[in-house]
Amino acid sequence: MTDMTSGNDTFANSGVRSAADIATEHASRYLQQLCKHFAHKRPVEFDSQSGHITFGVGECRLRADDTVLRISLTSPDQEQMAQLQDVVIRHLVRFAFREELAVTWRDGE
Repeated sequence: MTDMTSGNDTFANSGVRSAADIATEHASRYLQQLCKHFAHKRPVEFDSQSGHITFGVGECRLRADDTVLRISLTSPDQEQMAQLQDVVIRHLVRFAFREELAVTWRDGE
């Protein structure tokens, strides 16, 4: 996997940020499923513990440990952020259909 801190941050220095920490024992599995799914249409870099997906409306960074999937989003404005949050969570919920995930977005992170 490419270094996640490299210069592939289109939205990193400007725009709106949001993050969510989602408690799950399947964080790595969901991270990999999301990345593999979106890799069919979007630029994606990932391994079992981290991922980066570039969307037209922003960027999604993922981190997985034994108990938490952290999703960090960056987008040019609030409208596109809402779209990005919706797309990422809709897909995550589909992959995690066997468990009820609690998602609370924190703006500015």
